[in-house]
Amino acid sequence: MLKQTPPSSRKRSLARAPHAAASRSNARERVLDTAYALFSRHGVRGVGVDEVIARAPVAKVTFYRHFRSKSDLVLAVLERREQEWTTGYVEAESERRGSNAEERLLAIFDVFGEWFARDDFEGCTFIRVLLQVDADNVVGQASLHYLENIRAMIRSRAVEAGLRDPDDFARSWHILMKGAILAAADGEPEAARRAQDMARTLIDNFR
Repeated sequence: MLKQTPPSSRKRSLARAPHAAASRSNARERVLDTAYALFSRHGVRGVGVDEVIARAPVAKVTFYRHFRSKSDLVLAVLERREQEWTTGYVEAESERRGSNAEERLLAIFDVFGEWFARDDFEGCTFIRVLLQVDADNVVGQASLHYLENIRAMIRSRAVEAGLRDPDDFARSWHILMKGAILAAADGEPEAARRAQDMARTLIDNFR
């Protein structure tokens, strides 16, 4: 796939607002922060609404004021994941490390190497969701959408690098990203380096 000091550790500043509005916003953020951490670690099926409510902590009525259902909460978590992991970490950090499109592609695996070594490495939330829900479910569809956005970023870099068939390249590259994440979760210490070696060959094959 997407250190994004991992997404769950980021602090958010809230705009000044009347006390009641601020309290509602704070409650929503507590629920979202709690769900983000729990879903990232245990998956969406392994965590119930009651656990999120208890750990936030918020009243049940407060939870349902902000999220009509667990699906709505999962959708909000996935949206944040894209903002903080895909865009804010993987894309931004690899962009910073490369001086041209090829270097920025390969830098994705440098970013992955650092991410994999962290104690809080949690794998890919989008893939985890797809393994736990049907792809035609609204949550599954959202995960597919966010995975496609990752491929779109790869396609853009492939076009910039002058590689042929950017869509086919992006699909192959994404397989390397997902495979590296799964290998790291399986305990392979050199997952990022091995994937990067294969990625160099892939680039050569698409010149």
